[in-house]
Amino acid sequence: MAQSTPLKRVHGALAEFSNVQDLYRAAEKVRDAGFKHWDVHSPFPIHGMDDAMGLPKSILSLFVLIGGATGTTTAFLLQYITQVVIYPTVVQSKPANIFTIPAFFPVMFELTILFSAFTCLFGGLALMKLPRLNHPLFNSQNFLKFSDDGFFLCIEARDPSFSIEKTQAFLKELGGKNLEIVEDEI
Repeated sequence: MAQSTPLKRVHGALAEFSNVQDLYRAAEKVRDAGFKHWDVHSPFPIHGMDDAMGLPKSILSLFVLIGGATGTTTAFLLQYITQVVIYPTVVQSKPANIFTIPAFFPVMFELTILFSAFTCLFGGLALMKLPRLNHPLFNSQNFLKFSDDGFFLCIEARDPSFSIEKTQAFLKELGGKNLEIVEDEI
C-alpha cells in the first residue's frame, strides 16, 4: 500500500527585505494597495510599524477595563454581602453598613489587579488566536532567520486581493527578495 502525501493549501506569499527602512516602506505600500490579511516579521519591534500597517488601536485595553471593573464589583459584593448582610461584623463599635467601605479597599484593589491580569493574558491569547502549535511560516527555510536578522512580509492567501502571480510580482516590485509561496498542510 502506497503512503499518501499530505494535502497542502497555499498560506501566502512571503518576501524578505534587506533592512527596516525597506520593510517599513513596503508595509505602507501593501496597506495602500488595499490588502487586509498580511503581516510583517522582524527580530525586534519597529517604531511606527502599526501606523505603516494601518492597524487600529487594540480592543484589549477595553477588555482589561471590563475585567478590572468586574474584579472591583466582585470584591465589593463579596465583602458587603458576607460582612454586612449575612454576618454583620462589628469591630470596635463601628457600624456594619455601606459606610464601612474603606475596609474593603485592599481586597477590591487586589481583585481588580487579578481580574485585569487574567483578562489581559487570556484576552491577548484569544485576540492573537493562540495557542497554535505550528504556523505555516515555520515550514519556510528562509523564515527561520526572522528572529535573528531577517525582515519579512507575508501576504496571506485568504486576502480577497491575493493572486499568486500578481502578489509575487507586487512583492518583487516593492524590493522583496527570496520570494516564496508558503504552503500549509490541511
